Amino acid sequence: MKTKIAILAVATLALAGCENQAGGGGGSREQIRIVGSSTVFPFAKAVAENFVSAASFKAPVLESTGTGAGMSLFCSGVGADTPDIENASRRMKASEFELCATNGVTDVVEINIGIDGIAVAQSKEGPSFALTPEQIYKAIAAKPFGKDNVTKNWSDIDASLPSIPISVYGPPSTSGTRDALTELIMEVGCKTDAATKDLKKSNKDEYKLICHEIRTDGPYLDTGENDNLIVQKLKSNPNAVGVFGYSFLEENLDTVRGIAVSGVQPAYDAIASGEYPGARPLYIYVKKQHIGVIPGIQEYITEFVNAGTRDGYLVKAGLIASPDETRVSMMEVTKNLPILSKDVLE
Repeated sequence: MKTKIAILAVATLALAGCENQAGGGGGSREQIRIVGSSTVFPFAKAVAENFVSAASFKAPVLESTGTGAGMSLFCSGVGADTPDIENASRRMKASEFELCATNGVTDVVEINIGIDGIAVAQSKEGPSFALTPEQIYKAIAAKPFGKDNVTKNWSDIDASLPSIPISVYGPPSTSGTRDALTELIMEVGCKTDAATKDLKKSNKDEYKLICHEIRTDGPYLDTGENDNLIVQKLKSNPNAVGVFGYSFLEENLDTVRGIAVSGVQPAYDAIASGEYPGARPLYIYVKKQHIGVIPGIQEYITEFVNAGTRDGYLVKAGLIASPDETRVSMMEVTKNLPILSKDVLE
């Protein structure tokens, strides 16, 4: 009996210390709190459901905040009133790592949970066409190659494209999917111009403005942190194009179809091999200072990695499995919990 009381006291003191590092209070809790990417959200939800059914832990609290907003919450401090896990559809930025460190979040563990593709898609009722990164860039960039974007129709960009208004439903600036869109597709299109490409060395700020800034005059429509809403928009507007995670395309193939980018369709094997231009890794970030204080965190992250095998239930839900060597490495990470270093971040 004394041993049990001692263990309980140690756990209580640990949580109190955790709260104090965060700058006060928040009380204790028995549920994992998870924030972040809308793309990772359905996978995290599936893991949470299986995690609860297989153990005696309470159901985690999940919030689909977007990667950027989730990072702000995750890095806001240590303690029971802050999230334990951040879902991310891109890697943590060095600036976010610094924010974490400033607020006392000094022990962050990074786990690659699989691969996703940024699917470019349209309604099955719309005119079928293919695109290149350059064409997408010219359609949605605010200043393609440094000039104000005045294009209205796809045919203004290339005569081979349909003469219909450019109408692209996509993620907001807080989304990791938006970051991946600008880095994996728009920047590739931007760099087809040699003079613009050279700006990356001479004027990084100007280069980023030209290559990453998305127009706000109407053709690009920010639909918030809800990929399902984009799918619904495509169903009601057959001439529109949508940008969202591959899993949402796979779930809705009865009504929408992928648009080939550089001649490659967004499909499982093409994304897994890296052939598809919009392939990207997905992550979860874990606050190591909360492990052993908030119940179930280590068990949850272990379940997440186990569920991402080629025949796992997350792949059936639309996740692309990481290569075997990556997954084995991530299993070691869930056991040993190595601390992320700023040196590997940009």
